Order: sequence, then structure tokens, then C-alpha cells
Amino acid sequence: MNTLIIMFKGLLIQAIAANIFTAGGTLFMSLILICLLVALFFLVKGFINVKKSTELSNKMLKLASDASLLGLTMGFLASIIGLISAFDSLQAMGNVDPAVFAAGLKISLLTATFGLFTFVISRIGITVLRLMLPSEDVSE
Repeated sequence: MNTLIIMFKGLLIQAIAANIFTAGGTLFMSLILICLLVALFFLVKGFINVKKSTELSNKMLKLASDASLLGLTMGFLASIIGLISAFDSLQAMGNVDPAVFAAGLKISLLTATFGLFTFVISRIGITVLRLMLPSEDVSE
């Protein structure tokens, strides 16, 4: 019985995450997700090579930093594009219900939130990797 409840909760969380992902716009949300996965890949590769090659670890650190910044800026770009299109629709419709306006703003801000999430998660990994590297090898 407990396994069934845990499985149901897992499916519910996946459905909510998929709904949020789709509502934010699949194009930009997918690109931000790719930035997150690429940053995590570079971080893992950097962690693996800390003892073997600090030069390669330092390079992976810089690449992870670039990928996290790209995810952040893409999130804000998508948010601005969403806001512009929401205001264009409002201008075309004239008098709009505040609930419709609030829903449009929420959808517009989902990409910015996901971009910030990508940035924060990557930056935590970058900070830990910097702490593991010898101080003379870490450069920005």
C-alpha cells in the first residue's frame, strides 16, 4: 500500500513538472534545460579530473560557468518575449479580465524562474569545484 502511495505521489509530481515545463513554452524551457544539463556535465567532468588534471578541471569550471550564464540569460530573454506578446494581446483585446492578465504574467515568469534555477544549481557546483581546486589554479 505504501509503495502505491509513493508511486502515485511520484507520478503526480512528474505531471505537475511536465505541466509547468509546457506552460513556460517548450522551446525556451528545452533550451534552458539543455544549458542545465551541459553545465552539470562540465561540473561532473571537472570533479572527476580534479586530482588528475587541474588544467582540465579549470577549463570545465569555465565552461560550466558559461553554460549557467547562458541558461540565465535565455530565461530572461524568454520572459521578456512572453511579456511583450502578453501586452500585445492585451492591447488588441482592450478591456481584459485581471485573472487572464495574471495567468499570462505567470506563464511569462516561468522561464525566468527556470533560468534562475539553472544558474543557482550550477553556481553551487562551481563553488564546490573551486574549493576543491588548488588556489593558484582557480581563475575566472
